Amino acid sequence: MERTDQYSGLVAETIGISGHNGDTVGAYMAKPLGPGPFPGVVLIHHAPGWDEWYLEATRRFAHHGYLAIAPNLYHRVGHGTPEDVGAMVRAAGGVPDAQVVGDIEGGLAWLRMQQVHNGKVGVIGTCSGGRHTYLVACQSAGVDAAADLWGGGVVMTPDQLNDNRPVAPIDMTANLLCPLLGIFGNEDRSPTPEQVDEHEAALKSHGKTYEFHRYDGAGHGFFYYDRAMYRQEQAVDGWSKVWDFFGRHLSA
Repeated sequence: MERTDQYSGLVAETIGISGHNGDTVGAYMAKPLGPGPFPGVVLIHHAPGWDEWYLEATRRFAHHGYLAIAPNLYHRVGHGTPEDVGAMVRAAGGVPDAQVVGDIEGGLAWLRMQQVHNGKVGVIGTCSGGRHTYLVACQSAGVDAAADLWGGGVVMTPDQLNDNRPVAPIDMTANLLCPLLGIFGNEDRSPTPEQVDEHEAALKSHGKTYEFHRYDGAGHGFFYYDRAMYRQEQAVDGWSKVWDFFGRHLSA
């Protein structure tokens, strides 16, 4: 709980980090001022791109006491408005899963290098970023907590696999390396409630630590206050679940 007499300050800026194959990619970081130590979080942007909502969410994490960084997963495609860049990515068939994981691991490495870091890191993503969150949580060592917010494409049919997305994330569930938070809208079509059920069944069958929260009256993207799908009551409660989950798993 915040107090009116507490110190509050942060710094935020765009930087370059070493991503997949050592490529330099852009990232937006925000960190609290003060001695720390602070837990770290990588934010994994959604399919619409590295946009204002994600930059704002990065600052929000810093306000809540986290070292936060959001890599630009579309950096290699080119630059322009998020809408223009997102269109270029779609035209190119998307970004390869392996490249995304490599770029996110670059963000994790950056967090671990910060002197005020407490040694723990989490990952969080929405939409395609939720799917990518699950990939990282199943493949990257040293992740302490992961939050998948309505990640579509975790459950995939064989005809949906391709060179960029060669393995369905749900098939990696046995390798999940950390506790998982899942937040979903029951009116979503990607993932559908049935796909969320399938995902949960896989987690149970492998004995994984997880918690899923599902919201009636909410569909895809219900945290996005700047879009018609925003649902205020469900979003406020969902954010409280995020703070509680990371607070339990990333505190020193």
